[in-house]
Amino acid sequence: MHSVQKISENIYWVGGNDRRLERFENMFPIPNGVCYNSFLILDEKTALMDTVDTAISRLFIENITHVLNGRDLDYLVINHMEPDHCANIEELVKRYPNIKIVGNKKTFQFIGQFYDFDYSMNMLEVKDGETLCLGRHNLKFMTVPMVHWPEVMFTYEETEKILFSADAFGTFGALAGNIFCDETDYDHYYLEEARRYYSNIVGKYGQQVQSALKKLKDYEVNMICSLHGPIWRENLPYILNKYDKWSKYEPEKNGVVLVYASMYGNIENTINVIANKLAQKGVKDMRVYDISKTHPSYIISDIWKYSHVIFGSVTYNMGLYYGMESLLNEIKALNMQNRKVGLVGSGTWSPQSVKIMQEIIGSMKNMDIVGEPFEVTSSMKQEQEEVVDKFVEDFFKSIN
Repeated sequence: MHSVQKISENIYWVGGNDRRLERFENMFPIPNGVCYNSFLILDEKTALMDTVDTAISRLFIENITHVLNGRDLDYLVINHMEPDHCANIEELVKRYPNIKIVGNKKTFQFIGQFYDFDYSMNMLEVKDGETLCLGRHNLKFMTVPMVHWPEVMFTYEETEKILFSADAFGTFGALAGNIFCDETDYDHYYLEEARRYYSNIVGKYGQQVQSALKKLKDYEVNMICSLHGPIWRENLPYILNKYDKWSKYEPEKNGVVLVYASMYGNIENTINVIANKLAQKGVKDMRVYDISKTHPSYIISDIWKYSHVIFGSVTYNMGLYYGMESLLNEIKALNMQNRKVGLVGSGTWSPQSVKIMQEIIGSMKNMDIVGEPFEVTSSMKQEQEEVVDKFVEDFFKSIN
């Protein structure tokens, strides 16, 4: 049974949802599932914007068949070659042998790497700025490499001013019938997941996202259709401004994320003492995470959101606790920058955690270590409260 919706008079959403998938890219938890968007344009010629993941291939084909209603499929535009969006290319070529696959040079390189079928007669290679006329609708192609793969394109429909934006402006989370952002409680249901999606998947490529945003300034956009998440047709500056800030690695607001790696609760207690003292000084909107319990994607998302972060870790085997080391290296790999950082460590017989954390943070761009990092020997004692108070005071001053 098909499941389609019109997004305009002759353009249809033909995607679907996957609520069974536990982890996106087999890495990121998606408790609310994920949607795979695809859009079909009916005109003198028909054009499909991307395909979907194999998980919903049957529904996808039913959706396309229903909307085409016996017509041929003339074009398949590939904006992004990641397998959750390109899994049905071969099937569509079999069903519609005259179809033209529209992509750039890198697109076709990746098709050859992923699949083993002859598509040489179906290729229509396009370059940045080129157009394709379907009749009333006219498609213009923008190459936006490394947002977040090298072959990525945006397709701009010039008549209705619709941007098909590949993975950009997307989010984790399945659609609950409502396919437009303005039909949802976006701030409460999708925003946190949109940030988690951006920071963990696209976050490394802030410079490339900035380049893409500059390109878009030359276009009037009435609607943004991402490959994941609801469609933007109202208040587009909201999500564009979020992407501008996120890609500049600028915090959205003042606040503190406190992350700890604790084996027996001693560094956990130290972090709780610090959070308590900061709260008494008037710091609001803090987040505290146990690295061993919370998936790093949630922590990274909040570090993207807030201005300050405190890392507290035990020493483990004369090195850094594995979970904390992994988190810091992941943050570094994602190019995180422009944050105020506090460091707290502990150890029993050879404390090393502060030293190692300083080295990792110090190798990152514009990460300002605030206050004097300090280490607890086994457990915090009353006589260390003066050191903690000085650390908290310095950190508090940097927030305001």
